[in-house]
Amino acid sequence: MATKTAVDTRERILEAAAALLVAEGRDGLSTRAVSAAAGVQPPALYRLFGDKDGLLDAVAAYGFDEYLASKRELGSTGDAVEDLRRGWDLHVEFGLARPEFYVLMYGDARPGRTSPAAQEAESMLRSIVSRVAEAGRLRVSVERAARLVHATGMGVVLTQIATPEAERDPELSATARETVLSRILTGTEKPAGSDLPERAIALRAGLDGAAVLSKAERVLLAEWLDRLADA
Repeated sequence: MATKTAVDTRERILEAAAALLVAEGRDGLSTRAVSAAAGVQPPALYRLFGDKDGLLDAVAAYGFDEYLASKRELGSTGDAVEDLRRGWDLHVEFGLARPEFYVLMYGDARPGRTSPAAQEAESMLRSIVSRVAEAGRLRVSVERAARLVHATGMGVVLTQIATPEAERDPELSATARETVLSRILTGTEKPAGSDLPERAIALRAGLDGAAVLSKAERVLLAEWLDRLADA
């Protein structure tokens, strides 16, 4: 019974915080305001979330549940590059539909601190990019490609959020997406096989399954392949 009560209290606090975020922005998420809106005492909030950063992470994850569920359900078309495009579009659409949660998630980046929700989203992106690499379509390493896609997509969303809706460029997202893809992709749908960086990228993508190598050997080979990929 105590566990159920704690879960119910946690949900009530998150609902109250989400409503305050939409109504007042991040500045409205003081622990005092959230506690009052949820009808609990501040100590209850601290017991459940630890501190304000813990609360903010939980609110971001709460707001991103819909997005992460949509990402999980997106499925595959059988074409990894097309799946990467679809993932980009879903990311941008969500950010513009739920700007308060998006800014909470990505607008206050600090070294060494990434929320669990952001980590899951980034893991999903790397999974798709790895599939692109396995198909022989990447011209840069998986890590670099994922960072380029994430950084550019995030920049597009934050730029559009900061721009009055009537002044937004409707082609900005698609133009940025295709510019990034032209930088990270090869020009053929078949594994290139003749270009050393592309071959290194494809091999690196499947390296985790190379059981014949020890862990230390895989780490060393991965370092060499990443250097070849980004040469």
